[in-house]
Amino acid sequence: MYNILVCDDEKDIVSALTIYLTAEGYHVFPAHNGEEALAIVDREDIHLALLDVMMPVMDGITCLSKLRETHNLPVILLTAKSEDTDKILGLNLGADDYVTKPFNPVELLARVKSQLRRYLTLGGGTVRPSAITVGGISLDDDAKTVTVDGERVNLTPIEYDILRLLMQNVGKVYSPQEIYRRVWHEAPAADNPVAVHVRHIREKIEINPAEPRYLKVVWGKGYKMEGEAR
Repeated sequence: MYNILVCDDEKDIVSALTIYLTAEGYHVFPAHNGEEALAIVDREDIHLALLDVMMPVMDGITCLSKLRETHNLPVILLTAKSEDTDKILGLNLGADDYVTKPFNPVELLARVKSQLRRYLTLGGGTVRPSAITVGGISLDDDAKTVTVDGERVNLTPIEYDILRLLMQNVGKVYSPQEIYRRVWHEAPAADNPVAVHVRHIREKIEINPAEPRYLKVVWGKGYKMEGEAR
């Protein structure tokens, strides 16, 4: 299943696009301004984004510019007929295509399929599996369950999200501040609680929490997951 970000400040348009895309088997993540869109892309595996150009808080062009600093997923701009300058600017900033409002649903879906096919065929992206296994730890993101050596363990939602982030990026070191930003989706608090949550996770997934096999600390840097990913 492919994840599509739909960002438009007009809720009726977001609702309509959600209906069209869901009917085609896509999973839709709605947003109503550029800041919301960036937050979603940062925490989810988005395979394509539909961005309106004119939005409050952060417009689509600014959002696209920031998005291209870290992501190469295909972006289709939703523009009005009078926004020719924005179309050109968007394409120059890295937009892959644009659709003019009012759009034809059949044309829009064709463009979405075309961009996804090109992106995935050329190796630009992969669909991350919902089930992740690292060593003896298995995480099923559809069922929201975690097992260790076949035994189910109960994690709080925050613990689950931290573990998922680390298991999806085996070997990558995340600072406490970065973990907080990705899991809480806001600027790190002064009394960052990540270390406490990591300790609780270790108590649940490690045979000996004092000598962890999986969830390792990199002193002065942060935390990482070690083990054979499957």
